Amino acid sequence: MEASGAEIAFFDVETTVPIRPGERFALLEFGAILVCARRLVEVGCYSTLIRPADLAAISPVSVRCNGITPDTVSAAPTFRDVADRVFDVLDGRVWAGHNIVRFDCARIREAFEELGRPPPEPKNIIDTLPLLTQKFGRRAGDMKMASLATYFGLGKQRHRSLDDVRMNLEVLKCCAAVLFLEVNIPNVFPLDNLVLTDTPSRTETYENASCSHQQTPGLPSDEFTDQQTNRHIPSSYCDRICTTVRTENSNSYAGFLEADQVLPDKIRAPTVQSFQKAVLLYGDCPLQLSCMGMKIHFGVSQKFTDYAGRPKLSIVVDAPHNLCKILDICDQVAQASSQNSGSNSQWRPVLKRHGYSNTFTIRLHIPTVANGDGAIYSTEMYHKDPSGNMQKLVFSRPDAAELESIFVPGTTIDAYFITDLYDFQQNAGIKLVARRLVVLSK
Repeated sequence: MEASGAEIAFFDVETTVPIRPGERFALLEFGAILVCARRLVEVGCYSTLIRPADLAAISPVSVRCNGITPDTVSAAPTFRDVADRVFDVLDGRVWAGHNIVRFDCARIREAFEELGRPPPEPKNIIDTLPLLTQKFGRRAGDMKMASLATYFGLGKQRHRSLDDVRMNLEVLKCCAAVLFLEVNIPNVFPLDNLVLTDTPSRTETYENASCSHQQTPGLPSDEFTDQQTNRHIPSSYCDRICTTVRTENSNSYAGFLEADQVLPDKIRAPTVQSFQKAVLLYGDCPLQLSCMGMKIHFGVSQKFTDYAGRPKLSIVVDAPHNLCKILDICDQVAQASSQNSGSNSQWRPVLKRHGYSNTFTIRLHIPTVANGDGAIYSTEMYHKDPSGNMQKLVFSRPDAAELESIFVPGTTIDAYFITDLYDFQQNAGIKLVARRLVVLSK
């Protein structure tokens, strides 16, 4: 693949899916195209199957993801055999791909580290998942490559490296064209809305619902869900959201329901193709919940980072029994919808059992959104003193250390949150995204 080094390297890897604790991903395929940055046309390509050290690592779950079987790669070269070629394709170029920061880049680095070699280094990285989520919004659903390809009528994603990177380039062109038309010819090219279809909820009644989930380690999902502050980031669920009146000195958000106000039969999980949706619905509006007087169980976690390297922040709070009942029903409805859509992802319950007791905790996420060259919290945060006066907490930038001093274990908070849905890297579930948190003084 002759190239000057100034091209953009769109690349993708296919891997095994780890199913045992401590098991690592193993590369099965690498594919890349070099794209002229000025004309966005392909000027070179390279792809190869890769034989892992242990063919038994290619489990049935792995085969379902990409169709690559042990027989497919039995005669393929090892990564050691192709490492020089992969290095030449990637090193010193701008890297591009869908979700490459969190997945593909990490797999490439791991593969070179296993050989004891320094990995290739990018000149810059274009990750089209956060880029398109921010600029194009969730009008195409969950913003997976398959969803975007379906939205633009580009065919079915094959989950093979070279096909996927070529599809990635076409999706990027389509999104850019639509955004260009919307900005320059407003009212002629209106924003599209997803067509949602109802999924029947479970027949169990509210009274029979129980908080019976076992403790399961939760995994984070894509954080890019808050698009309310930027008019260039419309989304399907934001288009449908009910108007919320915000009063800083009031004790509530209009439109946010306490658990005892929720009618279980009105909770719905509308689906589109491949579980492409953003939130659970309550009637025709997103389900928005509130809960007063929750105790913080664990303070701020920053274990995971987003595409820009910012920590994904969250807190764990004790969930009262009435909220557990509603969230248990939400889990049942959403999981049934996921299964009906054909998803084979592992479902992660929203409720986590506290030890061996009959009490449960939930995780509230505090997302950030881009703001110029920096970022800000999209969650509104307040401090409320014993007399009832509230003061809005203002932050110049996200700072986990600053939040740690505010959200201390044992502190009581009032929380207002939405029920966001995710289906990401073989894990699916409900993510509770905090819209407003009020810290109560003792």
